[in-house]
Amino acid sequence: MSQSVDGRSTLTLRPPKHRIERRAIGWWMMQSLIMFGPILAASATAYVLWEAARPWLIVAVVASAVLLLVGVLVEPLWRYRVHRWEITDEAVYALSGWLVREWRAAPLSRVQTVDAVQGPVEQLLGLSTLRVTTASSHGAIDIGGLDRHTAARVAEKLTQISQLTPGDAT
Repeated sequence: MSQSVDGRSTLTLRPPKHRIERRAIGWWMMQSLIMFGPILAASATAYVLWEAARPWLIVAVVASAVLLLVGVLVEPLWRYRVHRWEITDEAVYALSGWLVREWRAAPLSRVQTVDAVQGPVEQLLGLSTLRVTTASSHGAIDIGGLDRHTAARVAEKLTQISQLTPGDAT
């Protein structure tokens, strides 16, 4: 936070301090396998069974193999290097993405709801996504790849802090 000319504090965008869990790499790898694995399997099966279409199916096989390799070997490691989060008494900070980075800060006076969400793969890996819904037209701030206990603890802390923060979250 910094002081503005009229004496009110203003929120400054700054890098968040905390890394997400290293297990998030496995979570993102599994998401890529679930998404691109069947596409590669289907295109490879079609290539083997449909002889007349092989000249153009090889393009689909190669493209889906490249997408799978990038999704499993490059994207998760890159995302892990980028993703950061932080909660202070004034704001929620999040940095995410890999090709396109999203850097967000939301004052706690704008927080409307706080949720800890777990998809099936996250449950398997003991991870959770912290979803902070604000009075912003841009939508909620999602901080994925947190340990499920950390997400629950932070959700509870955020709820307590936001209740004590002046403002009507609109």
